[in-house]
Amino acid sequence: MHLNPYGEYAVLMAASLADDWPEDRAGIEARTREFGMTMDFAEASGDHRRTRGVIDEWLRIVDAGEPGERARLLNDLMAQATAYPRLTDHGQEGWHIHYRDEANDSLPDVLRAVISVGTALHLTTRGIHRLSRCAAGQTDGDPCVAVVVDVTRNGRQRYCSVRCANRAAVRRHRARRSSPAR
Repeated sequence: MHLNPYGEYAVLMAASLADDWPEDRAGIEARTREFGMTMDFAEASGDHRRTRGVIDEWLRIVDAGEPGERARLLNDLMAQATAYPRLTDHGQEGWHIHYRDEANDSLPDVLRAVISVGTALHLTTRGIHRLSRCAAGQTDGDPCVAVVVDVTRNGRQRYCSVRCANRAAVRRHRARRSSPAR
């Protein structure tokens, strides 16, 4: 039984958009499909730019260093979403919960609601620390700024990829070898 369809996939979708921003609205919509969203979005001018704004607001939550600040920023983002939970059976997919206002189904507005609620569910069920930037990029000279959505069992994921983890391990190894012997 899957009780929380909005948590993990919504946060992973937001990270995917943040790390690899699509060049146009169609690319954003295609990405939502990759992460399991099946609804059609009302089209409006400025959707690409407005959706980028949603992702930029979300990145402020990712980058918040203190749990209270993270919660405050996330509460602000959720408050901007005028949606409330509702049961729906669109596309004969079976009854499930949506966090969107049926009257306002524009791409940026739906993604604001889905991503903010999904992030809140992810952080409250898995831990407020389970969203960050790749630890490799915290070293001077390392360019990685990818988002890490920690969905591991032990809650200790620090790197966005094996490549970044290996690069950091090599740096640590070289630093130990170059330090004077004790």
